Amino acid sequence: MHKTLAIAVFLVGAQAFSQLEEAKRITETLCSPEFHGRGYVKKGDSVAAEFLKTEFQKLEVDSYKDSYFQHFNLDVNTFPKEMEVFYEGNQLKPGYDFSINPSSVGRKGNLILHEVTAKEALNLDTIRSIVTRVLQTESEEDVALLFDMTIVSSDTVKLLRELTYKLAFYFPIVEVVNDKFTWSVGREERFFPYLKIQEFKINKKGVLFLNIDSELVKNYESQNVIGYIPAKKKCAKTILFTAHYDHLGRMGKDTYFPGANDNASGTAMLFSIAKYFKENPSEFNIMFIAFAGEEAGLVGSKYFVEHPIVKLKKIKFVINLDIMGSGEAGVTVVNGSLFEKEFLILQEINASKALLKEVKKRGPAANSDHYWFTEKGVPAFFIYTRGPNKHYHDVFDNYEALSFLEFQDIITLLIEFVHELEKK
Repeated sequence: MHKTLAIAVFLVGAQAFSQLEEAKRITETLCSPEFHGRGYVKKGDSVAAEFLKTEFQKLEVDSYKDSYFQHFNLDVNTFPKEMEVFYEGNQLKPGYDFSINPSSVGRKGNLILHEVTAKEALNLDTIRSIVTRVLQTESEEDVALLFDMTIVSSDTVKLLRELTYKLAFYFPIVEVVNDKFTWSVGREERFFPYLKIQEFKINKKGVLFLNIDSELVKNYESQNVIGYIPAKKKCAKTILFTAHYDHLGRMGKDTYFPGANDNASGTAMLFSIAKYFKENPSEFNIMFIAFAGEEAGLVGSKYFVEHPIVKLKKIKFVINLDIMGSGEAGVTVVNGSLFEKEFLILQEINASKALLKEVKKRGPAANSDHYWFTEKGVPAFFIYTRGPNKHYHDVFDNYEALSFLEFQDIITLLIEFVHELEKK
């Protein structure tokens, strides 16, 4: 009896190890340079989509009806080629030494730095005088207005940025900063070149040389990737597991954003859950959606909700997974306060099985792909992990920074959650 139990425990452990190794493989692959940050330069999102389709096929998870893809279009600002910035002849490294506002246009040429102090900037008459003087300056080189954000309070930084975003319609802008860069996806070309430069790389005077290539792509075609497992008996209700697979792409030809925690990790978890339900069909239909366009403003999920391939009223629950690569401090459940009954189920499962350090409640927020479902009255959770890994929207969010500490426990929590919903 004891020998049989030991063998069973060993097999379960081996299966969990194998499943985690598969998830790590998928995560690492999605983070590789060949996927170009899963953005819109070199069609990184489409490269990733084809990979995800193949992974569904490996598990024998079918498409829903006739295609794994749901196509949609969006405008997106990209930086596909040159991304060179020199300060006084010294080249700066994109993503490390400087960052460019994602809604900036490109530029090639010199920029003379003209510092504007916070006192000058926040005095209406003074800033008008400075702007007029700069506009009247005759020079073969353009002027960039420079603002040192390292010597003012956080409240002043907010006030200054309200001003700089307005000025950027008319002048190149340079911010001197001493905090970590976070980047995003631009949907339009709004600004003159708008740069943030680390304070140890610039002394606020002199000349910048820019060689930056930008391209606003109109009606770029992207796609959600969808897999489907029907219920073991015919059922009208469907559970959706979702995660966005897109990320920020490339800042020039040499710098890309791996997007490991955000959200290669959550995308990989879809396949671990799919493997379970393929082998153990649910009382519900189970649909898996890897959304594109999340980093561009929840575009893919908005399109799905506006063009649903299953009736929204037939969706039992949406479980959206984002930032799944750690978990040392537990997980947070967005909409936990909105769907109290279901949140309590999560907490009870976690307590009974001693899985995670904490399952923390949070209110509604428009911070991931669950949002549009909630807006349409579809019950949804957005679950993300908490832990020491704070890399977010930066070049350091790579595969090597992930611990996967609670990956398997989170999967167990979610599978048991579905089983509890089956009983209701």
